[in-house]
Formats: sequence, structure tokens, C-alpha cells
Amino acid sequence: MKNAMLVLCVFLGLSACADRDLMPIVPEAVEIGTPYTVFSTTTRAQEADGTYGFRRSEQLRMMEMTVTIPPNHSPGELSYRYKNPDPHKNFAIAEELPVASVSDLRARFLREQRENNWPLREVTIFVHGYNSTHPETAYRSAQMAHDVELPGSLVMYSWPSRGRAFGYAYDIDSMLFARDGLEETVRRVKQAGAERIILVAHSMGTALAMEMLRQADLRNPGWAARTLNGGVILISPDLDVDVFESQMMDLKQVPQPFGVMVSEKDHILNISGRLRGTSEGERLGNIKSAERLMKWPIEVIDLTAFNADAASGHFVAATSPSLLAVIRSASNVSRLFGPVDPTLFQQILPQSQTIVTDHGKLLLARQQRQEAR
Repeated sequence: MKNAMLVLCVFLGLSACADRDLMPIVPEAVEIGTPYTVFSTTTRAQEADGTYGFRRSEQLRMMEMTVTIPPNHSPGELSYRYKNPDPHKNFAIAEELPVASVSDLRARFLREQRENNWPLREVTIFVHGYNSTHPETAYRSAQMAHDVELPGSLVMYSWPSRGRAFGYAYDIDSMLFARDGLEETVRRVKQAGAERIILVAHSMGTALAMEMLRQADLRNPGWAARTLNGGVILISPDLDVDVFESQMMDLKQVPQPFGVMVSEKDHILNISGRLRGTSEGERLGNIKSAERLMKWPIEVIDLTAFNADAASGHFVAATSPSLLAVIRSASNVSRLFGPVDPTLFQQILPQSQTIVTDHGKLLLARQQRQEAR
């Protein structure tokens, strides 16, 4: 518990060092870095200085941002500054434009599809987690999408996180407040002509995603599976397992594919569990066995072996260079949800790392469930 308190104290100290809501616009960055388009919807209130902070808004705003990736960027790295970013070294935002309507969003999706010769108008919606600001989410979204060579357009849903380590309780309330905004985001993306929609959520954002799916499906049974026809990916879910199962029970049909990325070495989730009174500190994202989840049509993907080279043990999927290489080498993200050829990992992982096929009984449980089908 002492270690948990130490981590919290460090986070609190860091959170006071800068105004993390600042989002400087650097137009010249497009001449230096690699531009990446990130569409955004947000239920954050816009402040007088134009920033989007932690205050909540009933209005769902849409915008298009051009985020630039620095020239010497390495997969998994995320370097940014709150003031005076250097596009040679830092992620930066070169432009921010309002998106006034769904028809406007449709035109911009179509433009991206034509420019990139995508066969489908595919859209991935990313939902951030706890303690994340609007600009930080834009940087992370662009970094992750760029590093995995994500096909299709990218939309981030920026819900009103406090963006501070001491704002955990505020973020839980904001997560619940933000359910309608996320549902409206999905509906607008669908109305804008998306032919394939994938929902990706991280940490506390997975609780938001599941609550949104549950409420939408209760009103319109089967909506989740029909609308999210590209599937759902929950990364390091900060979710109680009992709550997750109750949410799954309310879905008439589970979207496919449905992936849950976990790691036994996710210490942030261990702290979260203990703060909630769970003696073992277990959350869905750091479960030690997937056997109790075998009844659900989901794939539990164990990322524990990738922790060694990940910059963040709570976001291995975005910060492990070796895992990002595995994802890039696959034809598309959905390939991860089927049987994974162990030689694919052996070819890319450093020699010091190994994959244990029944590690934590997670992959073993998945194999048993597949054999039972």
C-alpha cells in the first residue's frame, strides 16, 4: 500500500507542474512533422480562452485536428509540451477546424477515403481513460493510430476528465455523464456514412463504452452489434468483473469481434482495485484467469509479456514497440482476435522476451473455449 501511495503522490506532484489543458496551434508544424487527421467529438465545455477543460457540457461539439508526428518518432513514444512545442521533437497540433454538421463530417470522411484509396469508409472511435486532457488525448490518438498504421478515419471522443491525478472521483461522475455524448458520437459517425465502425476504449473509458452500449441496447435491442460492425476493443479495462458481466448480460448480441486486452503487471489497475476495497486489487484489465469469461463470445488477449519494453504498463497496447510491430505486421486489427501464430511474436520480440502459451491461463482458457465451439 505504501508503493500505491507513493505513486499517487508522484502523480499529484506532476499534475501541478503545468496547465495541461493548453493546446497551442503550430501551423508551421505541417512542414516539419508527418500530419495525421484526428476528428474529435467532445462534451467538454469550451473555456473563454478557447481550450476544452474539465467542465461538462450538454452540447456535443465536433472538430477536425491536424496532429503532427515528429520526424524522429519511434513507435510507442509520445513526446509533447504544453507550451512552445518543438515540431522537430514533439507532437503538435497544426490546425483545428470546426465540423458544423453531420453532412460536413460525411464530406470529410469521404475526402479521406478518396485520398487514401480505402475500399471501405472505416472509422475507429477512440475513448480515452482517466486523467486525460483534450490535447493529450489528441496526441495519444494520433500516436497510436500512426504506429499501428490504422486503416480508415479516426475519431476521438474527448469526455470531460478532470485531467488531474486527484480527480479520480470527478472522472467517475464525468464518465457516467458522458454516456449520451458517446452514443451520439457513434450515431453521427454512422449517419456520416461510415460502413465499418470500431470502438476502442482505454482504462476508465472502457467503463464508459460498456455503459453506453448497455443503455443503447436496452432502448433498441441489438443496436450495439448492428452499429459496431467492426467490433469492440477494451484496452486495460478499469472495470469490476462483476459489473462487466452484468453489462454484457444486457446486450442482446455482443459486437464481433470483441477483444479485451489485459496484463497481470498493470500496477495502476492494482491500485484502482485496492482503492475500491478489493483485497487482491483485481480489475478486468489485470485478471489472472479468464476462465469465468469463457461463457462470453469475447477474446481475452494477454499482453503481460509485452510489459518489458512498454513505456506505460497501463497502456501496453500503445507504448510497447514490439507489440505495435506485431499489430502492424498483421493484415488488420481483427486478426488478433483469432488464433495467433506464436512464430509471429518470436520473429519480432527481442530475444530476451518469450511468450508462454498458457501464461496466466488466459490463452489456455481461450483455446479451451475455441475447442468447445
